[in-house]
Amino acid sequence: MTETGEPSDSTPDDTPQPLVAHLVELRDRLLRSVLAVLVAFIGLFPFANDIYTFVSEPLRRLLPEGASMIATEVASPFLTPFKLTLVVAVFIAIPYILFQVWAFVAPGMYRKEKRIAFPLLASSVLLFYAGAAFAYFVVFPLIFAFFTSVGPTDITVMTDINRYLDFVLKLFFAFGIAFEIPIAAVILILTGVTTPEKLARKRPWIIVGCFIAGMLLTPPDVISQSLLALPMWLLFELGIVFGRLFHRRLQTGQAS
Repeated sequence: MTETGEPSDSTPDDTPQPLVAHLVELRDRLLRSVLAVLVAFIGLFPFANDIYTFVSEPLRRLLPEGASMIATEVASPFLTPFKLTLVVAVFIAIPYILFQVWAFVAPGMYRKEKRIAFPLLASSVLLFYAGAAFAYFVVFPLIFAFFTSVGPTDITVMTDINRYLDFVLKLFFAFGIAFEIPIAAVILILTGVTTPEKLARKRPWIIVGCFIAGMLLTPPDVISQSLLALPMWLLFELGIVFGRLFHRRLQTGQAS
């Protein structure tokens, strides 16, 4: 407590609550998150086929004349757009879900931690969306142009709609998670696990790790691996820059 009787930065804002109260609150917030996904799904389901058409556009516009995507399973024409719509509903509800997570853990955090944690949480959402957008608008046109141009001339490309969905969802999440690297670097620096200088000295190993991650998370071709590895490296450098800024502000605050 400060001399004025207000909570200081070194104490949580709220008093402790019984375990049952925490469990009830956790249940309520989980139900709200599920309800948000359900509401988004119900609103999107009438447009399920349009959503799939939009997601498959990067491949369809590169298919040879007369070729089209196919469904090799009886239920695929219904289940594939259904699955995609559910994923999009979760994707749209992520900010609300993370808000519920924040509202649950924030009362137990110090005020100084809140001032740092909330911007990091908001930035992580924006970076995840940026990664997915980068995959759709930059990566997909390049890798699909490569895949559709290197095959034998007497082979017609007719991709199964379910296999295509599995492929693009993997890339969406791979690039979304990869774009969280600056957040991870800042958190490691703020928690004292490492320093910006130590991270900078490990740059050669990080670059190798980025290309290994690109190899594991993308199809086995050099283009898609490089398109994931290079942004990961640049985002790592961005994380060091922001880590230095936060670290300097933290040291200034401790000195004062």
